[in-house]
Amino acid sequence: MQPASAQLLIHCPDQRGLIAAVTDFIARHDGNILDLDQHVDAIQGVFFMRVEWELDRFQLQREAIADAFDQACGQPYSMRWKLHFSDQVPRMALFCSKLSHCVYDVLARCQSGEWNVEVPLIVSNHEDLRPVAESFGIPYHVVEVTPENKPEAEARQIALLREHEVDFVVLARYMQILSADFISRYPERIINIHHSFLPAFAGARPYHQAHQRGVKIIGATSHYVTTELDAGPIIEQDVARVTHKDSVEDLVRKGRDLEKIVLARAIWHHLGRKVLCYDNRTVVFG
Repeated sequence: MQPASAQLLIHCPDQRGLIAAVTDFIARHDGNILDLDQHVDAIQGVFFMRVEWELDRFQLQREAIADAFDQACGQPYSMRWKLHFSDQVPRMALFCSKLSHCVYDVLARCQSGEWNVEVPLIVSNHEDLRPVAESFGIPYHVVEVTPENKPEAEARQIALLREHEVDFVVLARYMQILSADFISRYPERIINIHHSFLPAFAGARPYHQAHQRGVKIIGATSHYVTTELDAGPIIEQDVARVTHKDSVEDLVRKGRDLEKIVLARAIWHHLGRKVLCYDNRTVVFG
């Protein structure tokens, strides 16, 4: 186990002395910086920063860090910031429908210890993947969703998330559109995987559309969910080359491989508190 650390994500108007102010705050309280990354959007004049430091021998108690930082740096520099601690284990809910490839991949990474995360439940609108959940020992809740019962169904889902104290949600090929009310309860905390290198081939049977168009590249995109369908801040993307020799089945197989790895990377960035959203875009720190 690595020693506990504090992690700050910051953005604010760009100005002189920002890095010095943050690092001085940490140094004045005997903190040892483990990682620091920053970026300036010169066009919009916005400064972005992620800094992580050891809590061992840090002179402020955890509960006092936020107020002290806000007074020393946050308010004077008009910063918007989030503070996290590395030993706080996030609780992740999986939403799925009938396709199992992303669910298997995510659960395998959790079970192997690759990720420091808890999965207290899986929510689906179908029974199909119950055996998968049971094989990993995770409670599986089926909430049927129809156009007629959608408000009641989402109320049940939200109640489950609250009951299990879920921090963020992963849509592992969950084939339902979430309402604005649902999304508003988990801003920048719902991760989706999309079957194409957005924007491309919207709607049903995307690989069939791609095959008919003779594409040479297929892709996958993982993004935070917003009220605008498939247009949220992008966290991770990747592509694979295909040729005229590839059948629809080949495209589906290669595409699902991409979906798994792109979703896994996005979750990894989120778990590491390395994603900062701004103006429907993301800064993903290395």
